[in-house]
Amino acid sequence: MTSSIPAKSKVLPPGIFCPVISLYKDTPRQEVDYDASYKFFQHLIRGGADGLVLAGTTAEAVLLSPFERQELLRTARRAAVDLGFDNYPLVAGISGQSANESLRLAEEARDAGADLGLLLPPCYWAKAATKEAILDFYREVADSKIIPIIIYSFPGICNGVDMSSDLISTLAEHPNIVGTKLTCGNAGKVTRLTKEYSHGQFGVYAGASDWLIPCLSGDGSGCITGVANVFPKTVAKLWSLWKSEQYREAIKLQGLIAQAERACKEGIAPTKFATAYYVGPAVGLTNAPAFWPRKPYQPSSKATGEGLQLGWVVDVMDLLVEIENSLPDVVGSGAKGN
Repeated sequence: MTSSIPAKSKVLPPGIFCPVISLYKDTPRQEVDYDASYKFFQHLIRGGADGLVLAGTTAEAVLLSPFERQELLRTARRAAVDLGFDNYPLVAGISGQSANESLRLAEEARDAGADLGLLLPPCYWAKAATKEAILDFYREVADSKIIPIIIYSFPGICNGVDMSSDLISTLAEHPNIVGTKLTCGNAGKVTRLTKEYSHGQFGVYAGASDWLIPCLSGDGSGCITGVANVFPKTVAKLWSLWKSEQYREAIKLQGLIAQAERACKEGIAPTKFATAYYVGPAVGLTNAPAFWPRKPYQPSSKATGEGLQLGWVVDVMDLLVEIENSLPDVVGSGAKGN
């Protein structure tokens, strides 16, 4: 490591983190179902997720009210505490298009029990999102010291606004900016950042599990992956295989997980359909509309019984069913920290 900055006072542990889907009631307004969410949170914690991400992209954050965001955080905290994990890591999406909005979201997340905030760059006016504007934005939110900040790089939902490793490295020097989620999929950023910073200085996470091993081989800290909604034990197993130096087995499992990740990358609807199909019955959530996206966005046609257009999701993910079902409940490092 080349940076001499001190370790940050609060960082996300290394490991596997699940950006949790939102579950809704079967009502015209699709109110958030907090009872169903509680059951699902506990399933993920027992399944080995090292922490949960609430109000992120996979949670349809832009469709949630401020109250719903906070209540989901409170519900997740209660789910963890009821399992005996008082200090279980919770990350909250706090992305706004202005510093003012992001500061408000950060305050609300902190007050509801979040440990860290996940923050996209401003992107509504993409041409105005210059390097200087992005640096000022992150620094202003981080300077408030409301909550430690994780930089969220996802050009696909940010009008193509990308952040170079040089820009991220500059922000990593800030004492309240503690890591990054790279949904941009750029493995080069991982190696450039980990060359400069240790995990304690600045954690670097893949934004998907289909390149978890490339991230870990570049000395990255883990991943934040939607696949963990469906197969948390399997993704946790991949992590443990790599960390125990069982590289051949890890590479084989990585290939299977990469196929499942392909389905999740198609959008929210396939991810929620797969979660309903594979996880719903196991946790007592068998009402299909609980897993539909919030209107106006549409569920998969297979989930509504109108066709088989999402049959390929089942074909891909069936490869992991036997593995997931063969694994015992595990406790991730986030829970072990209690």
